[in-house]
Amino acid sequence: MKLIAGNSNETLAKAIAEHLDTPLAQAEVKRFKDNEIFVEIQENVRGEDVFFIQSTSYPANDHLMELLIGIDALRRASARRITAVIPYYGYGRQDRKVGGRTPISAKLVANLITTAGADRVLTLELHAGQIQGFFDIPTDNLFSTPVLERDIRETCRDVQKLMIVSPDVGGVVRARALANRLGADLAIVDKRRPTVGESEVMHIIGDVEDRECILVDDIVDSGGTLCNAAEALLEKGANSVSAYITHGVLSNGAAKRIDASKLKEIVVTNSIDPLTRPEKCKKLRVVTVAALIGEAISRIANEQSVSSLFE
Repeated sequence: MKLIAGNSNETLAKAIAEHLDTPLAQAEVKRFKDNEIFVEIQENVRGEDVFFIQSTSYPANDHLMELLIGIDALRRASARRITAVIPYYGYGRQDRKVGGRTPISAKLVANLITTAGADRVLTLELHAGQIQGFFDIPTDNLFSTPVLERDIRETCRDVQKLMIVSPDVGGVVRARALANRLGADLAIVDKRRPTVGESEVMHIIGDVEDRECILVDDIVDSGGTLCNAAEALLEKGANSVSAYITHGVLSNGAAKRIDASKLKEIVVTNSIDPLTRPEKCKKLRVVTVAALIGEAISRIANEQSVSSLFE
């Protein structure tokens, strides 16, 4: 087995390698003067089971091209099997047509990864479950629920007062899964989007009075939805509101918006390297998914069940 890291999240890649007690293979990812990307695998991978670790986070296009070119380099180096390990799947929010003459970019990216030569994909918390079906190769979609559950149990003083909250109707399945594992109740924020990138809370479904509320979602981008939801929950009598999010995109002034909000804290995983964020958020805390992804890689390499990780 060989592990290779792209430039998007070297910290996570090194942590995964440490968990597996397997050093990262030597590879160079560089740019020419005109910004073309060049990938060179600097050790023999012929006949090897290779895992290329690369989130397609900001800058999404550069990191996506690194992934595609890296897969092509491995294919031409005669790797036996190439698994694209994508902790954060960029373009995942473009999973359907939202109007006339608009793309389904999540499907296009899936086609590109397959055409480049990947034999399999391992990713974390896809924005929509149907994206798994966009690939014509085996695709394992991991869930961050065990990692978030462990952190909540370690930091929450009174689990009996917990209320898991989905910030929208689309995230109910994700929030219910965490609530069931914790034995907590579930509430739902009914919101609408008057314009793209903005949200407005309409109703809170569930009694949140005197409860410790935890908002659960897969992606936080601008942070507007979380901040509005936190304010609405506190108005309905919640004692405090925290947020547990898998992918911390945090663009467009999100750090300042969250620091100025009524959120107690926001916890994200390191699927996106926190060191790449230009703005620092005082309320942000990061938990690692290195062990989760590392265990999944080990099971794939040994032809064992991945789904049993979540049973």
